[in-house]
Amino acid sequence: MNRQRWIAQAAAVALLAGGGVLAAGAAPAWAVPGPAAVAAQPVDPAAAMKAAAAQSARDYVHQIAISKLPPELRVSAWNALRSTRGDEAIAEWIAPGGGYAYAKQRLKDSRTQNRSFCERVVATHPAQFSPAVRAAAEKALKGSDADRAAFVKSGYAQAQKLDRDSRAADVQHRLEVAASDREFVVALAQSAPGEQVRVAARWALRAGATDADVAEFYGYGWATGGTLDLEAYRLHVSDAETARRATLSQLIAKAAAAEEAVKGAADAARARAEAEAAWKSVSEHAGAAQKAWLAEQEAAAAQAANWRSIAEAAKASANGLWKEIGGPADSNGTSWAEEQAGAVASADFWKDMYGRARDAETRVRG
Repeated sequence: MNRQRWIAQAAAVALLAGGGVLAAGAAPAWAVPGPAAVAAQPVDPAAAMKAAAAQSARDYVHQIAISKLPPELRVSAWNALRSTRGDEAIAEWIAPGGGYAYAKQRLKDSRTQNRSFCERVVATHPAQFSPAVRAAAEKALKGSDADRAAFVKSGYAQAQKLDRDSRAADVQHRLEVAASDREFVVALAQSAPGEQVRVAARWALRAGATDADVAEFYGYGWATGGTLDLEAYRLHVSDAETARRATLSQLIAKAAAAEEAVKGAADAARARAEAEAAWKSVSEHAGAAQKAWLAEQEAAAAQAANWRSIAEAAKASANGLWKEIGGPADSNGTSWAEEQAGAVASADFWKDMYGRARDAETRVRG
């Protein structure tokens, strides 16, 4: 990175960190001749807000690039970050119909879905409980698109039957399903915080289901449902936030232009009213976004607490049914705690945008 670009990024980061508003193009302290030069530089609050939003948008795209979202989204985000067009490329990537939307469309490709299914099976089916399924999924991942398609179409079910038959024949290690184990699955089917966990629990309890189905829920169905819930949450919040970021940029640009138009306007009162209304649109948008992130924060916190309690119960249980869920529960608890922290940071960003927009409303009102 050349020195000029580093200086620009350092200025924007300092702005976001709340360490004082820097004028556009301002250099860091070590590059400034003295206090008098700093004092002479005018501060444009509207421009500062635009710069803060632009830098935050870049930070947001970087977070997607290093996230646990599907690789199609991560690679696309990296490409936007590496573009020589800077903030323009970031804005285009976030905009409706841009790079993010295009990458999301690619997730619907059957080859992508087949690969994701195989990866999920490997991540949620322990070799101790489902050796045939795990081996078949790993083989499919190392193979071709046709191999993965075949695994999804019939290979998974065939390997699943092999594992079930093997467990049924293993009298010495057969897992006994107690009434309390089944009752716990009933409770999860009704009130688990994750939709896919509820679906998996209901499947284990469906009409005609046996103790083997309940054992499979504990063995991999629970972990699979939890993984699907986490994946769905990540996509949901990234979809919503990407749309909010695109709208924010448009609203700030419109409001800044309206505020600039007040200068020398023939009808100053009308121009001020229009500028105030434009900034109010920004504050309303930011306020709604903050509330949305506070709700996501609560949802992620509930999931984190839920999976932590499951992990603790698994560690404390002598029941062999519970041994496979301990590791995934620990992992899910950590992942949801990370999502909770991310939601807190996002809510703080939108709170800052809301405050700046309200200040602008007051400023243009005169």
